[in-house]
Amino acid sequence: MLRRYLAVLFFPLFLMPRSAAAVESVRVLVLPFEIHASQDLSYLKQDIPKAIIAHLEKEGAVSVAIDNGPLSALPAMTSDAEALKETGLNAGADNVIWGSMTRIGDNISLDISMVATVGATPAFSLYEAGTGMQNLRTITQKAAEKLARQLFRRELVTQVRVTGNKRIEADAIERVIRIKAGDVLRAGEVSKDMKNIYKMGYFEDIRVEAEAGEGGKAIVFHVKEKPTIRKISFTGNRVFDDEKLRENLSISTGSILNIFTVKSNIDQLQAMYKEKNYHNIKIDHIVHERDNNQADIEFSIEEGEKVKIKGIAFQGNTTFTDKKLKKTISTSEKGFFSWITSSGELNREDLNQDAARLMAYYQINGFIHAKVADPVVEFEDQWIYITFKIEEGERFKVGTIDMDGELILPKTSLMPRLKIAKEPFFNRETVRKDIVALTDLYADAGFAYADISPLTREHPETHLVDITYTITKRDKVYFGNIDISGNTRTRDKVIRRELRIHEQGVYSGSRLKRSVRNLHRLDFFEDVKVDTPKGSADDKMNVNVEVVEKPTGTFTFGAGYSTVDDVFMTGSISQRNLFGRGQILKLSGQVGGSSDLYNLSFTEPWMFDIPLSGTINIYRTQRDYDTYDKTSMGGAVGISYPIFDYTRASISYRYDNTDISEITEDASDNIRELEGTLATSAVTTGVNYDSRDRAFNTTQGQDHSISYSYAGIGGDIGFHKVVGQLGWYIPVYKGLVTFFHGESGYVREISGYTLPDYEKFYLGGLNSVRGFGFQDINIKGTNSDGEETEEGGEKYVQFNFELTYPLFKDLGIVGVVFYDTGNVFGPDDPIDFGNLRQAAGYGIRWYSPIGPIRIEGGHILDPEKDNGEDSGVNWEFSMGGAF
Repeated sequence: MLRRYLAVLFFPLFLMPRSAAAVESVRVLVLPFEIHASQDLSYLKQDIPKAIIAHLEKEGAVSVAIDNGPLSALPAMTSDAEALKETGLNAGADNVIWGSMTRIGDNISLDISMVATVGATPAFSLYEAGTGMQNLRTITQKAAEKLARQLFRRELVTQVRVTGNKRIEADAIERVIRIKAGDVLRAGEVSKDMKNIYKMGYFEDIRVEAEAGEGGKAIVFHVKEKPTIRKISFTGNRVFDDEKLRENLSISTGSILNIFTVKSNIDQLQAMYKEKNYHNIKIDHIVHERDNNQADIEFSIEEGEKVKIKGIAFQGNTTFTDKKLKKTISTSEKGFFSWITSSGELNREDLNQDAARLMAYYQINGFIHAKVADPVVEFEDQWIYITFKIEEGERFKVGTIDMDGELILPKTSLMPRLKIAKEPFFNRETVRKDIVALTDLYADAGFAYADISPLTREHPETHLVDITYTITKRDKVYFGNIDISGNTRTRDKVIRRELRIHEQGVYSGSRLKRSVRNLHRLDFFEDVKVDTPKGSADDKMNVNVEVVEKPTGTFTFGAGYSTVDDVFMTGSISQRNLFGRGQILKLSGQVGGSSDLYNLSFTEPWMFDIPLSGTINIYRTQRDYDTYDKTSMGGAVGISYPIFDYTRASISYRYDNTDISEITEDASDNIRELEGTLATSAVTTGVNYDSRDRAFNTTQGQDHSISYSYAGIGGDIGFHKVVGQLGWYIPVYKGLVTFFHGESGYVREISGYTLPDYEKFYLGGLNSVRGFGFQDINIKGTNSDGEETEEGGEKYVQFNFELTYPLFKDLGIVGVVFYDTGNVFGPDDPIDFGNLRQAAGYGIRWYSPIGPIRIEGGHILDPEKDNGEDSGVNWEFSMGGAF
């Protein structure tokens, strides 16, 4: 590289003739020209010399004048050379130029002479001619160029050649060379051409020769091409394979070897490693020369160990402890579970945001002038140390709170809505929430563009901040056109019936948000975007709903193991948006060593164009229990209706025929009495409240329900059954979600009818008390023959507690730990909370491309050894897909 720059720097010296060193001192006196023409062209006496002087000065000469007088004052002198030399010498000139311009008709000619003021060198004369006054400038320019060549002893370029190129065509090189045959040879121009050739990026070395010849010099560019890359290899890499590293290179085999590009690629590779917290990465390159002007590049990598954050320190914090501040930032120190939680890893983007998080934390706690500098990151061996410098400033409390402007409610009604009054210190976040609350209040009254501005006044002496909320409601707004796009399969009608807004209705922000949430809860769309452009007038707001549809057909299959069924398989196929009408059609089945189940159902969610949902299903089940076989065939119809937000009431009727056979000797007496065919005719009514954000991997919301069933409208079976359940999903911290669930049921036989065992309650399994096999929690007893028996209970209670955390958020993989407890009880036994079976475990849930997957294993915490139970893990899983 140094050789390249030296060549460009010193090349002009090789082209300079010996007299060129005096270029800067060449002083020229150009005298007024004689004008020979029939017209009055006297102005050319000065214009022609001025044009010659301008060109010569551009070439490096210095113009002089006699006694510094104006050029027009000089007499025309065209004959006595010795007198002219003396005039020039007196003026301090090295050369004197004089001449004449002659015009005869359209013909124009210039006769020009130049003589040195010192020495006996004869005068140099030239003649230039042309036609038309419009060409006088060109004629003068040509004459000036010849004068310059003579004055500076410059030569012409007779030829331009390129040698040494093999892969790169000479034509391609010559296109960037500006100097051409016939040009005056100028060292600066040749140097520029050398730079132009270097900029092509194909050459390792360039030399220029000026070969003397008849009429001037031939310029020869000797080039040496850079080698091409034959092979790229890596050594020492463990974290990334060769293919992954190549994907992040801008160089490739067959490209020209450029060392600067190679070094920039090393920077790219180092950035890859640093993103994975290998901050001690060292990468070098080795170029192996090969035949035919080729080269292999080897990247030698020393990865080092992964660097973790060992310490996070704070300077200047006097109010809050380091421990408290660490909880407010995303960056964390390496912990015991860092291999799961990624704690201790340096993420530059998160770290840059942490200063803002600290600033926000101080400002929501009254430190309105707090300052947090950019974090200082220090690397020491295999550890990272981070320091945050803080200037807390003074802490301010809330002073007076007021409200003015256009109030739609009395101030006494609006003021209690402000949360800032309850804050012990001034809190910008609470002020922001108050603005949002007031904005929503005004938006629900139709004032979509209401402006809420908090004006604050600080009192440094008392450390108080007064707040005044100034409100401008602006004009009331009405909904204009509601347009729907993106629904290629789902009908407009299905989407519009979920909207809680109407064209020409008063604008409501909460109803608009609820409409969007309703569309999300349909689970027909990957994304729902709502835009609210201005309508046909200032008081009109159009609503554009754009949806991105997703597959609504699903197939699922699952497997599990229990002491009842051993290995069993389940599967279903369903379409939740049949023909784009929002109807649901589902076929499901379960096949195992001891059971078969088949069910076909159809649901119309909007009967008669109202949100009245109707469902009909038919089923067949066959199950081989330990003590009997049960085969049922039947069907059910039902309807449900939304009575409140997120709340539906339902009623259904079910009829089936059940055949009980193959009763064993160790069956309970109650089961023995069931042998034969039994008919069940039952009505069930219930209420369900469901505000979950989504059905799988729920992060917030509630799911509560209660149902009552009455069987005995004809048939052989009669009972009262009540089942209730409560569920809360509570977001805790950084994706951590807590789930509390409680469930209980009671069933009682109606006098004169039969209560079969299959209508009683069992616990155990993936959706019950995990860790126990399917229906493994039951009532143990003996029959009249003294044989041990298992029956369902007339009562049950069940509790579940879960913690879920996103392990890989982008992939939808969630980890779960759980604690389950519950038991079933006989008709005469009270529910004993001290006698609940317990299990705990862990698992993974993944909303995969083929559908939701659950893999969970539980340990029985109170195993009953006499019943064959142990504390080992009992795994169950289910999975599904979409179409």
